[in-house]
Amino acid sequence: MENNFSSHVATAPRASLVGKCTSLVGLLLISSGATAFTSPIFQKAATLQRTAPSKTEGVEIELPDFEEMFGRIQAVSPLAKLAIEGGGAGEGGGFAKVVETSPAGMKWKKVEKNKKKQVHQIDRIDNFQNLGPPLLRWRASMEGPCHGMMFADFIMNVDRRQSWDPQIDNVCELYPIYDLDAANIAMGFGKFGDCQKCGVGYTLTKQHPIGITPREQLTLCGINNLSDGSWLIWGTELEEWHNHLMPEGERRTRARSHLFSIALVPTGDNSFDAEYSLQLDFGGNLPHWMTAPLVLDSVKGMFGVAQPFFNAGEGSELDEFLKEEKIQQEKFEDRNSILFTP
Repeated sequence: MENNFSSHVATAPRASLVGKCTSLVGLLLISSGATAFTSPIFQKAATLQRTAPSKTEGVEIELPDFEEMFGRIQAVSPLAKLAIEGGGAGEGGGFAKVVETSPAGMKWKKVEKNKKKQVHQIDRIDNFQNLGPPLLRWRASMEGPCHGMMFADFIMNVDRRQSWDPQIDNVCELYPIYDLDAANIAMGFGKFGDCQKCGVGYTLTKQHPIGITPREQLTLCGINNLSDGSWLIWGTELEEWHNHLMPEGERRTRARSHLFSIALVPTGDNSFDAEYSLQLDFGGNLPHWMTAPLVLDSVKGMFGVAQPFFNAGEGSELDEFLKEEKIQQEKFEDRNSILFTP
């Protein structure tokens, strides 16, 4: 079991089907307008499931209905919609280019708004989809390079997660997908970007000082890179019929992320906008009016912890990572130029 869902090093980039199949996109994806919240994300009947092997022999991962899942994300996150559609990166982009919308029949309520703050807007929709907990949305403008894999570390890497979320006991990747091309095929050859990481993750929390007992989650998460430098970090809770994927040990009260996404869109060479959307149900009998403020303040604090990491500048951990990543990318491109020379 890996300790971190998003553990990574700057290695030679993989040859993705996204790059190989761009000529097919127009033919295969002519009918693309799935309406969000109309279909289940997963299928209980095995005959209807689409699965892909994990890196653990004999363990299959059920893939979600990506059209439905990304449709839901775009319905609640205008920045995610902008990232997927493209044309919103660069100076004057990001939130400046989003088209403000609300899910059908619902309206966002302003929780906080202050353009002078890093997290300059927080919105909510109570009892979203009649599931109980509110849907929360944070908007922040960040300084530093836009890099989704490194940003995801603050959610999926146990050490970075604990730097802002002291209630986390463990975050780990149980079953990474064996071949990312399987995920990219299911997503439609780049329609939602190039999937850089995908797998089943597990989260365990500690006992909370106000008396909330430990919670556990089993999620399918991923990280997608878009062609303009934008990123989507996404996740969805797995269902009861996936419980055989749970790690051994005592079972805890199940919390559920009904919807989770982070959209990152570069607004310059050294800045980006971020929109974090989350509907989290703590499970048990806890009232949502008590748990929602805990989530709201916790995620807001995450941006404050992440900011110094992203704008640390020359010689920082991020700077060294990006330099090594660039070297590996150039080596990969040089190798390809030799292999494909007629």
